[in-house]
Amino acid sequence: MRFEDLVRQHAADLYRYAYWLARDRQQAEDIVQEALLRGWRAYPRLREQAAAKSWLFSIVRNEYLRAMESNARQPESLQDFDPPDERAANPGLEMREALLSLPASYAEPLALQVLGGFSCAEIAAMLGTTEGATMTRLTRARQALKRLVAPGSSKERKGGRS
Repeated sequence: MRFEDLVRQHAADLYRYAYWLARDRQQAEDIVQEALLRGWRAYPRLREQAAAKSWLFSIVRNEYLRAMESNARQPESLQDFDPPDERAANPGLEMREALLSLPASYAEPLALQVLGGFSCAEIAAMLGTTEGATMTRLTRARQALKRLVAPGSSKERKGGRS
């Protein structure tokens, strides 16, 4: 597969992931552009075409971390995350707020699984953790989300759902 075909196939997912990391459209675009440039240069050395998607996601993550190092700003939580055009009335707002309340150590593996469709082994390799640690983080993230959006949550106590 040519690099251009690979980019066409994964560009939207790479941007969503970069935006999730950076929480800023311009920075996400810059991160993806730099990541694709690095990917293009290294593409001839890619040995396993089947691993190309996770390879690109790893480059995006590394590029984001590189940008954060240069800005001397490290992410601590997802409290400031503001997806594009979601501030309008949104039936998924409760889930969005629950996702934002997760610690980054739980939210990042969940985002890679949901946005990127990666397996636990692939996520572990990208984050530099063990597969067991990744599975634990994913399980805890899901459990926390269930508690936060379960019936009897703050929304129902304030008068129920419509």
